[in-house]
Amino acid sequence: MRIAVFCASSPTIHQKYIDLAYELGGAIAKAGHELVSGGGYISAMGAVSRGARDAGGHTIGVIPQKLVDIEFADHDNHELHVVDSMRSRKGKIESISDAFIALPGGLGTLEELIEIWVGRYLSFHNKPVVILDPFGLYTPLHDLIDHLETEGFVKPGQRELVYWARSVDEAITATHGR
Repeated sequence: MRIAVFCASSPTIHQKYIDLAYELGGAIAKAGHELVSGGGYISAMGAVSRGARDAGGHTIGVIPQKLVDIEFADHDNHELHVVDSMRSRKGKIESISDAFIALPGGLGTLEELIEIWVGRYLSFHNKPVVILDPFGLYTPLHDLIDHLETEGFVKPGQRELVYWARSVDEAITATHGR
C-alpha cells in the first residue's frame, strides 16, 4: 500500500510537528507500506521521508520543477517525480496513492486535505482519508465543519468520510479500514 502524507514544509514550525512526521514515516515503513510525499527535504515533509527511509521504507516524492530549481527537492527519495505544477503534483499524488494522512500543516496542507476529502465525497475515489492531530491543531477545523453542517453547507456524513486520529498507530490502522 502507498500512503500519501500531506504536511508542512515551513521551517518555522515547532519541533514536535517535525518529530511527529518522522514517527509517522517510520510507522508507515514498519507496517510494510510505501510513503508518498511532496518531495521536499525540509521541515515535516523532509522528516516524514527520513523517518520512512530510516525504518527501511520506500519513499516516493512528487515535486514541481519550480521547487526543484530552488533546491527544495529531497534527492534521497527512492523515486522522485518532477511535475510541472502544484496541480500536477496533487493529481500525481492522488493517482499513485492508496490512502492519505494529513498531519498538522498550513494552507498548502489544508488545500490538499480539502481537495482529497471533496474528491472522496464526490466519489472520484474511495481511498481512506485520515487527519492525524495529536496536538489539537485541527480542533477549530473540526468545529468549523460541525458549524457548516449545522448551517446546511456540509451534508450530514461528509465529516465522517475523514477519520480523525489522535495517534500514529490509530492513523495507520485507519488507512486500512475506511
